[in-house]
This record gives sequence, C-alpha cells and structure tokens, in this order.
Amino acid sequence: MSDPPPADEKRMLLRFAGTCRVCGIDIPARTPAVYERSTRTVRCLAHDERHDVPAVDGPLDVGTPGASARREFERRRDGRERRLRARYPRIGGFLLAVSDEPQSTAAWNTGALGEERLGNRLNELASDRLRVLHDRRVPGSRANIDHLAVTPTGIYVIDAKKYAGRPRLRVEGGVLRPRVEKLVVGSRDCTKLVDGVLKQVDVVREAIGDDVAVHAVLCFVEADWPLIGGSFTTRGVSVLWPRKLYPLLAADGSMTLDAVERTHRDLAAALRPA
Repeated sequence: MSDPPPADEKRMLLRFAGTCRVCGIDIPARTPAVYERSTRTVRCLAHDERHDVPAVDGPLDVGTPGASARREFERRRDGRERRLRARYPRIGGFLLAVSDEPQSTAAWNTGALGEERLGNRLNELASDRLRVLHDRRVPGSRANIDHLAVTPTGIYVIDAKKYAGRPRLRVEGGVLRPRVEKLVVGSRDCTKLVDGVLKQVDVVREAIGDDVAVHAVLCFVEADWPLIGGSFTTRGVSVLWPRKLYPLLAADGSMTLDAVERTHRDLAAALRPA
C-alpha cells in the first residue's frame, strides 16, 4: 500500500479550470486533479504521486453485490467445518448436519443476502442516468461500501441492511438536555449504523471532492415497515426501504450525463472492488 497523500494535498474535481504547475497543460473544470493548498496550485494526475488511485480505462469493474460479505461467511463456515471434522473424525459430519452456524457466522450470510438482493435490482435499473458500483474497498481499511449510485442528483452512498424488526427514530432530550436522535430497529439501538454510513460519505467526499452532492442512505431490506409512512431522516441519512429508494435515484437533477459518467469513473478509480 502506498503512503497516504501529504496533508498539503487533496485529490479532487476542479471547480474551475486550471493549469498544471508541472507540465503547463490546461486542466478543464470538473476534471480530477491534485490541489496543493500551500501554493494554491494544481497538478494533473500524470504528476499525482498517489499510485493507489490509477486511472480507469476501458470497461469498469462495477463490482459484485455482497461479494466480500459472502467470502467472509464462506471462510468462517469452512473453518468451522474443518475444526469439527478434525476434532471429531467419526461424527464431525453428523454434528455439522444437526447444528446451526454460530450467530457471528450466520450474520455474514444474512448481510450478503441483503446486499445481493438490493445490488442485483440496482443493476437491473442501471442506465446512462443511473450508474452503480458495488462492494468498494475503503482505502487503508478492511471496511467496504455496499453500493454507490451516481445520478443527475449526485452520489448516493447506500448501506444495505437485512434486519428483522421495524426501523424507527427515537428522540431523547430536548428542553433541558441536548437533543439526541437514535435509530432503533425492533428493540435494538442501531445508531452506530448511522455513524458508519456517515463515515462512508466522508470517504467518498475525500475521493471525489466537494463539487458533487453526496447523499447517505440506510436501506433496510425486508424490515417490518408500516403500510403508510415509515421512512425518515436522521442526521442527514435517509432511512428507507428499496421501493422508497428507487424513485430517489430516478429523480431529475442538474448533473449532465457526461458528468455522471465522469464521476462514476472517478469513483471506480478511487474506490476499488473489495
């Protein structure tokens, strides 16, 4: 892994046209480049010292929905099978047949199913106006981003969850205490999911710059949603289900189709498949 970029530098889409301080070529607006804060100059990507973000040419690898979660589930499942068969050579197969996977392993399968279901539907909806990426690695981390959608209204960072129970917003405090919003699913406090998707938004903004709107979405697949209403927003994160998500992705916006394609390619270059 290459060294992180210097604090003085930021890779971004240029808001205005500029000139590379190294080779002197013109860099059009909305083109990825390196901005040097101390000198207030820019460099074209030919002189970008960050080799972990190469340009993407040709067909893009949009990724496979749920791929990393599926691999982790299979790794844990296969490891358990090997351990049981080694410890109990005679009855290991029987024990596997009559026992369930541990919850810590089964959760990976559940997560993969949710990502696969939502991601496959996003692939069906993909077009020049809706370009998608799946299962992208967060640079310098083992974490991943489930789905990214680029549309005329901006970039959507979509975290898919397959949880039982009804998602709802619980508000605590107010007059005498600070107001605190909590995401509750069933009886569980799942506020950490909001924190997680907001961190993913920061990763996308660092990769793409500040000129494109970035929207955060927690999409609960197969949750216990009410017949009327149900979706809500907390700390700027939309909490909803797939059929509520799809109209958002189809909405008209100010980005041109060329800008959607460029942004999609820039994201694919900055955030590789997990």
